Amino acid sequence: MTNLHRLMKEQNITVDERFYDYAQQYKELLVKWNKVHNLTGAKTPAQIDEFIVDAIAPITFLPSLKTAMDIGTGAGFPGMILAMGMPDTHFTLVEPLAKRASFLQFVKADLGLQNVDVKAVRVEQLPPSPYDLITSRAVTDTTMLLKLSEPFRQEGSLLLFYKGEKVYDEVNGLSNYKIIEMVNRHYLLIES
Repeated sequence: MTNLHRLMKEQNITVDERFYDYAQQYKELLVKWNKVHNLTGAKTPAQIDEFIVDAIAPITFLPSLKTAMDIGTGAGFPGMILAMGMPDTHFTLVEPLAKRASFLQFVKADLGLQNVDVKAVRVEQLPPSPYDLITSRAVTDTTMLLKLSEPFRQEGSLLLFYKGEKVYDEVNGLSNYKIIEMVNRHYLLIES
């Protein structure tokens, strides 16, 4: 059993076996690109496994969705990882840094992911368009994320923000939200 299999099992995260193949390819590409481009703080395969588990964990509570946008995808956390685990959801990955966007394009092509579009711009530069799910991890505080995501929400849209323990300081005045606590992560789920 690989480290990733073990971590997923410990958190009761069930995915299609194809996900593990994608994750392995992704990991190999990230390690290689990271040496040159410094895409993420996760440097070792074990650290990358932890980032993957953190990114994919919400599939345990997310409903079936048609479209998703990830604001500030970085090296692929969480958007690319969620796209690998949710093949029926079309993901738009928004990443303004060229080296990261290039990496995401390369991963998309190398893995043959048909459900991914990479936008190498700031989210504010995209035309308004509704999404069923909007995600973000380590970009900015909840208030700013709500502002940035406004042109992309419709009634019933879900917002999923990957937060730490300080999430409780960011929910004053919010309604229709849940905080799902898992290992080392607080997931803030807001319904529009």
